[in-house]
Amino acid sequence: MAEVKEILALAEEKMEEAVMYLEETLSHIRAGKANVKLLDGIRVDSYGSLVPINSVAAVNAPEARTITIKPWDKNMFRPIEKAIIDSDLGLNPDNNGEIIRLTIPPLTEERRKQLLKQCGKEEEQAKMSVRNARREAIDQLKKAVKDGLAEDAQKDGEEKLQKIHDKYIKLVEAQLEAKGKEIMTV
Repeated sequence: MAEVKEILALAEEKMEEAVMYLEETLSHIRAGKANVKLLDGIRVDSYGSLVPINSVAAVNAPEARTITIKPWDKNMFRPIEKAIIDSDLGLNPDNNGEIIRLTIPPLTEERRKQLLKQCGKEEEQAKMSVRNARREAIDQLKKAVKDGLAEDAQKDGEEKLQKIHDKYIKLVEAQLEAKGKEIMTV
């Protein structure tokens, strides 16, 4: 029975990772509100090495549609601006010599629909990962039966596995629903 618990724990861990990855991925999708995580993927050339913006500047979102970047070194204004312009965010930095402001424009209806489709693809990836974790666990349970595990224990394990699977699929769907509401809120 300990073997069944190990298999279930491993499967649940993989499902949890899929949900966490989806959460991280969705946080990087722009939803019309200022979110400092939008800048996480942008790297700045700082003295010969590429580093995240938040390691060369203080990044804040003081208002719903504004992100401010205050570099710790005055020489970093140009590289930060260049990195933002070269990124695929489509934002234009505004530099006043003290801080760089990024104004997040409101999303068009068409862009909102594109973002929802992108979120849907990410959701499907997460669901596939959850299903794959379940399939792998079922295969391990079947193999364990060949190695001497009782068939009743296997059936019980599969039932528990299905409940775990359903729980994580619901979590994935809830995340997409929340992100969808965030994107569609004008």
